[in-house]
Amino acid sequence: MKEKNTSVRKQHDRRSFLKTNAAIGLGAIASGMLIQGCTTENKPVDSDNSSSDDLLSMYLECLGGPFPEQVPLNTVLRETIQKDGYRIESVTYDVQPGEIIPALILIPDNVTSSNPAPGIAVWHQHNGEYHLGKSEPAGLAGNPMHFTAVALVREGYVALCPDSLCFEERQDPTGKLKGGNYERFEFLREVVRGRSLAWKDILDMKVSVDFLSQRPEVNSDRLGCYGHSMGSTHAWLVGPLEPRLKCIIGNCCLPTYDAIEETHILHCFPNFVPGWKKYGDTPEIAALIAPRALHLNFGEMDSGSPIESVKKGLSRIAEVYKKAGADDKFTSYIEPGAEHVLSETMWQYVKECFAKHLKTA
Repeated sequence: MKEKNTSVRKQHDRRSFLKTNAAIGLGAIASGMLIQGCTTENKPVDSDNSSSDDLLSMYLECLGGPFPEQVPLNTVLRETIQKDGYRIESVTYDVQPGEIIPALILIPDNVTSSNPAPGIAVWHQHNGEYHLGKSEPAGLAGNPMHFTAVALVREGYVALCPDSLCFEERQDPTGKLKGGNYERFEFLREVVRGRSLAWKDILDMKVSVDFLSQRPEVNSDRLGCYGHSMGSTHAWLVGPLEPRLKCIIGNCCLPTYDAIEETHILHCFPNFVPGWKKYGDTPEIAALIAPRALHLNFGEMDSGSPIESVKKGLSRIAEVYKKAGADDKFTSYIEPGAEHVLSETMWQYVKECFAKHLKTA
């Protein structure tokens, strides 16, 4: 995020990359809905009368089941880039045997093992730009609006930017499948194993939190995460299953399945958790983060998250936080007239929320 230059700007339709794959994408989603017994078309479970622990177990089951034991990280430092007031370390760490996550970690110059700082994982957007991943929030490529890790490091945080599967350095290693075709391939790879791409992405994010928490420059009791667009989806997907994250912030993405079906939106694959509709909708996933801090930003005119469904979802999340005795831990903001952007005002809410829950908590 470019400092003093985060004005609202209209972006091109970030979902246009999916339109050419509409038939195969919908077919893949339909295939995904066959996963596990949790997908049966029974009468929906009354989530209001289910405990949060029960719903969390159901969520994990629908995703694809328990995660494997973590393998050693085997961290490799590839390069260090000195910037004005901070450094960027290019690293890799293992997520599963034979699979690494490339990442960039930004560390303020005044932060050391004897003077650690809160750590924030920054999940990058999708936007159909598979050549971009970690480099955009790290300020090395892409849209300055989303140089958010740079903005966070200037606020005194250590910021970690990993590549999501299918993006930047994690595109098809054979070079055979390009862009959305490789994403579809990875989605279906998980489907035949009884899992979802969301399950895989959450596993990767949990390992990234492992890495962040083990950095000597990081106060492991003060961890958070932020994401825009797909990164926002990733934030509320991982939040319920990663209690080490004390503050979760999402910008511009909480499409409900009801709204997706009503308006015929083609969203990226991580949004879809097979069988979860039996227990709730996407707001019920986000609500599982309670009682930890959660803030969500939206643009009123963002077609990817129809605003009336967003408002209903926010009310349901707020009710869960109220029942948990944590009314003050859930906040949201809808910017009038804004589309799918990160505005100055949205970013101000992000900064205030992290400061409240990671710096002064």
